Amino acid sequence: MPETPPARAGSRQSTELVARRAEALDALDSVLPFDRRDFLAGLLTDDDVTTLRHLAKEGIGANSLRALASDLGYLEAWSCAATGQPLPWPAPEALLIKFVAHHLWDFSKRETDPAHGMPEAVMVALIAEGLLRVKNGPHAPSTVRRRLSSWSTLTKWRGLVGKFNAPGLQSALKLAVRASARPRGRKSKKAVTADVLAALLKTCAGDRLVDLRDRAILITAFASGGRRRSEIASLRIEQIIEEDPVPADPKAPDGDKLPCLSIRLGRTKTTQADSDAFVLLVGRPVLVLKDWLARAGISEGAIFRRIDRWGNLEARALTPQTVNLILKRRIAEAGLDPQAFSAHGLRSGYLTETARRGIPLPEAMQQSQHRSVQQASNYYNDAERTLGRAARLIV
Repeated sequence: MPETPPARAGSRQSTELVARRAEALDALDSVLPFDRRDFLAGLLTDDDVTTLRHLAKEGIGANSLRALASDLGYLEAWSCAATGQPLPWPAPEALLIKFVAHHLWDFSKRETDPAHGMPEAVMVALIAEGLLRVKNGPHAPSTVRRRLSSWSTLTKWRGLVGKFNAPGLQSALKLAVRASARPRGRKSKKAVTADVLAALLKTCAGDRLVDLRDRAILITAFASGGRRRSEIASLRIEQIIEEDPVPADPKAPDGDKLPCLSIRLGRTKTTQADSDAFVLLVGRPVLVLKDWLARAGISEGAIFRRIDRWGNLEARALTPQTVNLILKRRIAEAGLDPQAFSAHGLRSGYLTETARRGIPLPEAMQQSQHRSVQQASNYYNDAERTLGRAARLIV
């Protein structure tokens, strides 16, 4: 029996289908924001919703499930636009190759061959759904690979065998990546280094509740090793452990002491829920965080919460997207370009700053919890290059 296709606007049946699927997705309220659930309900099929709910029951991480849901919504919308049908399960190899051809293409060839790359009609349909930006170019290879990986994962969860390792697909993907020649961009064009952070903290130096919260978010995220926005949004009181004060000067252990907290990370992008991984807050960040908790009267549950337009604290935790918007708003208030920064800039900024201060990479990685030495060292290399002599032969 074929599954019910994604609902499209314009009929009573479509409205009823969207409402029913949105209600089914309410079970994922800890993962999908309310407005996102309604949006996805219009893209997904009944079987898609069932699969996502099953994954949630199996205990898949919130970030992974959120990414799978987003990718699945995009894939369904693309399939309907490109073929007029919802995604077939399992997908034939020809459809997988078509997906690659629509998303990785050569700018120069498209100028002489309008049929090259994503067809105009497909592009217009995805733009109308809000899934593509106007005049969008080829996708980043990492995005295409991630969506293919999500497609493969969802195929396996349905108990099916896909064609994702087929030689034809792998060859097409390799050639398309080479042809698209799109350089990999950073998640944040600029890093939030110590000087930028200081400018941001000045914008929230007031005594309003929202200033106390934003100040605590920024300094906690940076000082704890550049925590991801999802980790900051999901941070709870239960993860904060009071530690004994530590020496202000490690070389003088009997001297002045600084307050210290540990943050138990639990499940993150690189750690499991039962992991013992933790990071430390020492000194000023501890005082700022405690000040926020005391003023907000938070003794349990989410640490960083919504504040309404009248300054009232809500019980709901912030979403990762809101953390990013808070940073961008403070960036604008500091007179900087919000387009050049994102919440990931706190993470890259932390490692960049440790490199500038000569802190050994292994020590920095203990705090940032990077698994990959190569990835973490990229920030070190960038800092060393800008401060070094190699690029200053002619000045």
